Amino acid sequence: MCGIIGIVGTQSVQERLIDSLKRLEYRGYDSAGIAGVVGGQLERRRAQGKIRNLEEVLSEHPLQATVGIGHTRWATHGAPSERNAHPHKAGRVTLVHNGIIENYAELREALRAHGRSFESDTDTEVIAQLLDSELDTGKAPLEAFKATLDKLTGAYALAVLVQGEDELMMGARRGSPLVVGYGQGEMFIGSDALAVGPFTNRISYLDEGDYVAINHGSARIFDEAGQPVERKIQTVAASAALVEKGNYRHFMEKEIHDQPEGCQRTIAAYVDTLTAHTAIPGEVDWARLERVQIVACGTSYIAGLMGKYLIEQLADLPVDVEIASEFRYRQPALRKDALAIAMSQSGETADTLAALRFCQAKGMMTAAVVNAVESTMAREVDVVWPIHCGPEIGVASTKAFTAQVSVLTAVAVAAARARGRIDEAEEQRLVRVLLEAPRLIAESIKLEEAVRSIALDVSRARDVLYLGRGPMYPLALEGALKLKEISYIHAEGYAAGELKHGPIALVDEQTPIVILAPFDSYFEKSASNMQEVMARGGQVIFITDPEGERHAPAGARVVVTAPKCDPLIAPLVLSAPVQLLAYHVAVCKGADVDQPRNLAKSVTVE
Repeated sequence: MCGIIGIVGTQSVQERLIDSLKRLEYRGYDSAGIAGVVGGQLERRRAQGKIRNLEEVLSEHPLQATVGIGHTRWATHGAPSERNAHPHKAGRVTLVHNGIIENYAELREALRAHGRSFESDTDTEVIAQLLDSELDTGKAPLEAFKATLDKLTGAYALAVLVQGEDELMMGARRGSPLVVGYGQGEMFIGSDALAVGPFTNRISYLDEGDYVAINHGSARIFDEAGQPVERKIQTVAASAALVEKGNYRHFMEKEIHDQPEGCQRTIAAYVDTLTAHTAIPGEVDWARLERVQIVACGTSYIAGLMGKYLIEQLADLPVDVEIASEFRYRQPALRKDALAIAMSQSGETADTLAALRFCQAKGMMTAAVVNAVESTMAREVDVVWPIHCGPEIGVASTKAFTAQVSVLTAVAVAAARARGRIDEAEEQRLVRVLLEAPRLIAESIKLEEAVRSIALDVSRARDVLYLGRGPMYPLALEGALKLKEISYIHAEGYAAGELKHGPIALVDEQTPIVILAPFDSYFEKSASNMQEVMARGGQVIFITDPEGERHAPAGARVVVTAPKCDPLIAPLVLSAPVQLLAYHVAVCKGADVDQPRNLAKSVTVE
């Protein structure tokens, strides 16, 4: 969630770039920089640390430019430093980037083989070098830009300057948001409406895969296939940009679409992307621990169940997960050689806080997985694991859920390595798999139209069942919870193996059955459950992957095919269609999606 601003202006941009970057400080950052066209040349100024450090650099070496780009960086590839700060430069190209380029190592080696040298440790410099090499072939800037984008795997939002093209700025997005701002004789590119808010309130939100070329008076927007497209220009109250819905009808929909960027930022905080090792904040002696106790409520409790599967499977470390509101009242038997993990988006959930304090009174080490790092919970624990997903406005949690699961996935890998259950090579493989998650979540979100097409039928149901095995069981619980919360349809999630122990009595021709079954070690049994349901008239919505679609029994009402992925990140990738189904069913019913009845975002009383 780095911050990006670009200005093709008619007056000095230095102060305006700095003003915009200050508005983006809420995203978090460890370095900052700006670049611009000065006398036909591209110059840049960068500094590690806060924006005030960059301002000190600029006081000694001002940037006299009317066209420029700016960036606040949250380190992913390469430690926080001036040399790794954006903008990055290669030959005629200077650019800023938000995202993770998954195939950067492969691209960097290929570029080195052709004689190119690198000055930073970042994946971003690869984009600049690649674009400059495409320009060397004689391509026009926009053609070279498209050729570069086609070679990138991962998530990105970009703002690009090319020397010799003084009035041209290019931008692109995949998995990270980017907006175009329309001014009077000026144009802007930014991470969000807040970035361009000081200069204009007329905004276009780029769609996934779009790229754009702007000059002083216009924007040419192209879709992923390179075809010219129009994107609606709308008026945005910039002062409210932090809670702005953008192109979306509801905050929940926006927050579902925010998940690639949110997970990207979360994952980057818990792994070293250069070495492909985990980098978990805090001092936890995983080898010494005998047990982990997770306490949470609602969606956070379900994320904790995901963590149980991951930690026990990878690290061979027993994990108990309990609903915080029940935990301390039953007087659980606790030991000091266990780690207590409290999970709460707000960090203020009363039941979870009380359970955490109960664990502390027993002498246990404590950790908190929270979004609000200044919360009571974060202040009281020994170790804080922030989820870094940004503000979540919708009451029904979406991006906070996937961010929590991302944290616990990284923690599970780290614990497995520390306990000697996996070697270094396997740790690196799993980290690389985790780094694929933002891109694959973005691909999964593209299933929205397929999900929308079945929402009307589901909205007419009285009851809905969700079934899953292994990690898909907690996701079945989460899908049912989301549907209940916002559509008010009764829904239950079950471990699919429990079907014959009672729930199958509920199956009839009026009952939609959502079965979550990627092609993994559980698939054969899940397919058997699917046949049992269909034999009794159940209307199956089968959510799987391409291999699962090929092996699925015939007869499902609908098959929703998510992208192929490693089982480690399947819960993250399959979350989006589950969330989108609940969202579109609620929309069909005319429910208040963002503020469902009787619910509050943060439950601060017991």
